[in-house]
Amino acid sequence: MKIAIIGTGNMARGIGSRVLAAGHDVTLYGTEREKAEALARELGGSAQAAAVGDPLDGDVVVLALWYPITKEVAGRHAQELDGKVVVDISNPVNPETFERILPEAGSGAQEVAAAAPGARVVKAFNTTFAGTLAGGGEVAAQSLDVFLASDDGEAKQAVARLVEDAGLRAVDAGPLERARELEAAGYLHMVVQDGLGTGYGSALKIVP
Repeated sequence: MKIAIIGTGNMARGIGSRVLAAGHDVTLYGTEREKAEALARELGGSAQAAAVGDPLDGDVVVLALWYPITKEVAGRHAQELDGKVVVDISNPVNPETFERILPEAGSGAQEVAAAAPGARVVKAFNTTFAGTLAGGGEVAAQSLDVFLASDDGEAKQAVARLVEDAGLRAVDAGPLERARELEAAGYLHMVVQDGLGTGYGSALKIVP
């Protein structure tokens, strides 16, 4: 698959590394082309760089962005995202106060769906940390769980295949409205880090 990742931060690096390791093609879109080019060189393989505003070339588009700008970017590119599988990884958190935000739509993913109504939105990767993805996709010798929520069954299956190709485990969390609970879990996972002292190196795992 061709994967377009909008963003050049730590989560773009982590997801990009796993997708490339699975043999998929990745194009990184940055607000500054130089940052995208630097990350593409770092990741190697088939990674390519582009600037935000260039045509989105991808079967799956990953919005690897902080919550405050995710909805804005989705709305700005709504026409291009029409019909595409769009992955929202964000958690609604105020980056200055680190307090949780409660979106009126119910979740950040539902806000993305409203901003780009033709997009096939899937919530995923919001409970996984960048370092654990870039570090091989596992914690304590167990593969990471990636929880998926979407109202589009085919879109969810496409992201599940991508997750499994990357050596991770896809867990179906239900319809897109379940993104509210996933975002709450993602926030909880962040706020316990200081007490655990794991340095964002832990994982949320369903153990049968």
